Amino acid sequence: MSRTGYDVIVVGARCAGSPAAMLLARMGYRVLLLDRATFPSDTVSTHLLQPRGVAALRRWGLLDRLRATGCPPIRTYAYDFDSFVISGSPGTVAEPAAYGPRRIVLDKMLVDAASEAGAEVREGFTVSDVVFGDDGRVVGVRGRERNGPVVAESARVVVGADGLNSLVARAVGAQRYREKPRLMCGYYTYFSGLEMDGVFEAYARPYRGFTALPTHDGLTMVIGTWPYADFNDMKKDLEGNYFKNFELVPAFAERIRGARREARLAGMAVPNFFRKPFGPGWALVGDAGYNKDPITAQGISDAFSAAELCANALDDAFSGRQSYDTAMAEYQAVRDEHALPVYEFTAELATLAPPTGDLLRVLKGIEGDPEAMNAFIRVNSGLDSLAEFFAEWSGAPAMDEA
Repeated sequence: MSRTGYDVIVVGARCAGSPAAMLLARMGYRVLLLDRATFPSDTVSTHLLQPRGVAALRRWGLLDRLRATGCPPIRTYAYDFDSFVISGSPGTVAEPAAYGPRRIVLDKMLVDAASEAGAEVREGFTVSDVVFGDDGRVVGVRGRERNGPVVAESARVVVGADGLNSLVARAVGAQRYREKPRLMCGYYTYFSGLEMDGVFEAYARPYRGFTALPTHDGLTMVIGTWPYADFNDMKKDLEGNYFKNFELVPAFAERIRGARREARLAGMAVPNFFRKPFGPGWALVGDAGYNKDPITAQGISDAFSAAELCANALDDAFSGRQSYDTAMAEYQAVRDEHALPVYEFTAELATLAPPTGDLLRVLKGIEGDPEAMNAFIRVNSGLDSLAEFFAEWSGAPAMDEA
């Protein structure tokens, strides 16, 4: 087996792994980026890139590349609760739009950016083992390219960016905490001839729902959602139940009848958890380190954020500005501080229970108030917290009238 030394080996080259590799390579570190897929390659995804994720692409000099692919901007989110609709802008004046890129486009763009930054990229490479030193510290990985010999590669740190079922996380025994069960299942496909005009639409009905957003090539992605408790019954007729959801909103059902379906259904249900994202010689980013229900569509933006935080922490450790344990503990603390409010908000939404009590009163009260509706939309895009929204808007006169 051959053996080569790197500063960092990143396992997984999608929305967390490629940015982490790119950023570390730009800092001058020797980086090896591995993925069993070859790109362009698709994966199950909500597609939605929230404005804070868009801001990351801008910082990295990649936003113009995404725009050049023809991905349409999304400037309005509209949440239809049957008896009232809340709509507004998901972003800020500086970054007003979201995007809904196909992963065959976005992931390829990120892999190319990592390679251009100087990272060595090996596609079609399956990691089979994490290699430990005599002291229990991770020192590398072992794996092979298709039909190739098994090779071992060494590094100061191995970063697991290999998703929900991370091999790296399993190998190092990364501790889970704040766990919640699967709450919701969602399935999607693409339609042509379903015009969105730059709007992300979400329809909430008691214990059912669906969303639609524009993506590449003039297509619209439409996601149907059900409580996970109903999954066994729903999957007996997945196609029928997917289309049955739309009948809850006759106007949308009429629109989709006039569209053309272009792909098979894809989807999943996921557990909710945090993992400790570091240990001796290893780190985790993206879904490998923190996973939640996709209903708030924060996964891509969270992956970008974790990649940036982890890369900066590793730079602090490698440069000697901080000890490894101190730098990585700060990475975990900052990640969790940002993620926890969104995590809890997501878990509430993923039950698909209709809004009641104070939340219902506030939502009805802000309908038609552009400033207040924008504030609620920013909660859903991950820019503001639900607590901040309530603190500002629950006592407004419109609320009392409601």
